[in-house]
Amino acid sequence: MTIVAISGMSCQHCVASTKKALEGISGISNVTVDLEKKQASYDGDVDITVVKDAITKIGFEVIE
Repeated sequence: MTIVAISGMSCQHCVASTKKALEGISGISNVTVDLEKKQASYDGDVDITVVKDAITKIGFEVIE
């Protein structure tokens, strides 16, 4: 399982958008997004730049 920290999420709509964006990436499964912890987790071996691009496109940022 991979965990990424995300800044900019503030509501359940943000959570839903993030989850949908990550689920749209081929090779990713079991996506969970936690608003309180401001992070997302997923299974799959996908280049982190693909994940960052998907999250950036919806208006959030991956924190390293």
